[in-house]
Amino acid sequence: MKEKVSQVLDQIRPMLQADGGDVKLVSIDEESGIVTIALQGACAGCPHAQMTLKMGIESKIREEVPEVKEVVAQRL
Repeated sequence: MKEKVSQVLDQIRPMLQADGGDVKLVSIDEESGIVTIALQGACAGCPHAQMTLKMGIESKIREEVPEVKEVVAQRL
């Protein structure tokens, strides 16, 4: 599952980098299907980060990797 999720993040990454941000895979709990990521750069402090996370990153990952149930941002 990690390989599949990483491939999807690699597809998404150029769009985030174009806006001065990035995304990093933190962990995957294969049992619960929860993927934890860290938004970096401009994305970390962006007021639209939650929308980017849920409507962009999570939807794309769940589309490509159906065993993923949720994508959450790492708590700092």
